[in-house]
Amino acid sequence: FARSDAQQIHQRRRAMLNKNCAAHSKLSRKRRILNPDDLRHLIVDDQHGLLYCYVPKVACTNWKRVMMVLTGSGQYRDPLTIPASEAHVASNLRTLDGYSNAEINFRLRNYLKFIFVREPFERLVSAYRNKFTRRYNTAFHKRYGTKIIREHRREPSSEALEQGGDVTFDEFVWYLVDPKTRREEPFNEHWETVYSLCHPCHIRYDVVGRYETLLSDASYLLDLLESDHHVKFPSSNVSSRTNDHMTAKYFKNISPFYQKKLYKLYKLDFTLFNYSVPSYLNIH
Repeated sequence: FARSDAQQIHQRRRAMLNKNCAAHSKLSRKRRILNPDDLRHLIVDDQHGLLYCYVPKVACTNWKRVMMVLTGSGQYRDPLTIPASEAHVASNLRTLDGYSNAEINFRLRNYLKFIFVREPFERLVSAYRNKFTRRYNTAFHKRYGTKIIREHRREPSSEALEQGGDVTFDEFVWYLVDPKTRREEPFNEHWETVYSLCHPCHIRYDVVGRYETLLSDASYLLDLLESDHHVKFPSSNVSSRTNDHMTAKYFKNISPFYQKKLYKLYKLDFTLFNYSVPSYLNIH
């Protein structure tokens, strides 16, 4: 049978990821074994034999909605009728870390595994915009904003120290590249690397979808499922999405020194998933 264009695209992506992982493992001396805690981002659908590693800021709300339709035994029909807040309730979806070792190994060997990735700095700016520039995200302002301001702002006001609601992108970048940050605690999942969340060199993903081709990749994946009722991936509003042009604006005031440090942090996400160094960076 002639392979469809979509099949060829996904075959090439898998081959490229395997090749990049092989190159990385030659360079890296660190070989580690995954433990159950590494698998808490893998959502399980036992009905359709499906594993989805969710990455925040890569359409994960809509993918969780789709997974709720697939695993809900007819309880949900249309992903868009599920409130976003409901999609993020941990108990609504099972994750792979909740299974025994034998069950984990069986699912990793036999289930269809998929992941969706995004240009790393676009994802980072999207996370910053969502968590630090929206008034309603007070929990993030208190939890991270106050800390960032305390550590990375000269002469902060007492209001800023208490509220944490006006973190600048420069301050956010300084917080990320500060070695002390990671020594104190792991990155929040919204700005953690895909490499650390989904372990693409340890887990062989069958489908590597990209945010840039979200709808066609989602359609390809959902067509692979033998589902009783065909689920359509929700198409969302694109006008407010963080894009390359917008990301470049945020990086305009970041010095080459910090651009380089930040790129180093996310380098594996760039190289493994074949994203080129952004043209707006001044790191050469």
